[in-house]
Amino acid sequence: MGDAGATGGLWWPDANVCPSPNRDARPPGLEPELLVIHAISLPPGEFGGPFIEQFFRNTLDTAAHPYFAQIAQLRVSAHALIDRNGRAIQFVPFEERAWHAGVSSWQGRARCNDFSIGVELEGCDSRPFAAVQYATLARLIRWLAARYPALGRAGAIAGHSDIAPGRKTDPGPHFDWHRLQACLAEEYQP
Repeated sequence: MGDAGATGGLWWPDANVCPSPNRDARPPGLEPELLVIHAISLPPGEFGGPFIEQFFRNTLDTAAHPYFAQIAQLRVSAHALIDRNGRAIQFVPFEERAWHAGVSSWQGRARCNDFSIGVELEGCDSRPFAAVQYATLARLIRWLAARYPALGRAGAIAGHSDIAPGRKTDPGPHFDWHRLQACLAEEYQP
């Protein structure tokens, strides 16, 4: 699982570490105040395989699928990915800036990458997420909130569609916000 000693930075012990080059330093004095939930599938609508990991590491084989030629030039990442089996992969240490939000705004503040953590769920707009993904996401949120108190307050979790309305739709209509809240409540019970 996570190995902070080998790679430096803050890594979630429950995640496999797979560093992405698509990251940089946060502006001085900024810590995460927002967690942004995304959804991704590569190729679109298909699950499994190494493609998301390759995409975030700039090693995507464009010959593997016709769609990949359209996105090969993009340089993006997320802090973590939770696949359909609930397995977590971390690409960027949490104290660094992942390139996940793009043009974005939250509560009147632009450049959400500066003050947010991006978590991708393997999924798409047309299908529900797996129960185990919600459970893993809730565990990660709890772990993060213990390290970054701002992430534990109400309103500190948003979808990509909330910070980039009209441009992004993820995590999509099948993401169950009530289920996530229930999982978080279960996590916090003594």
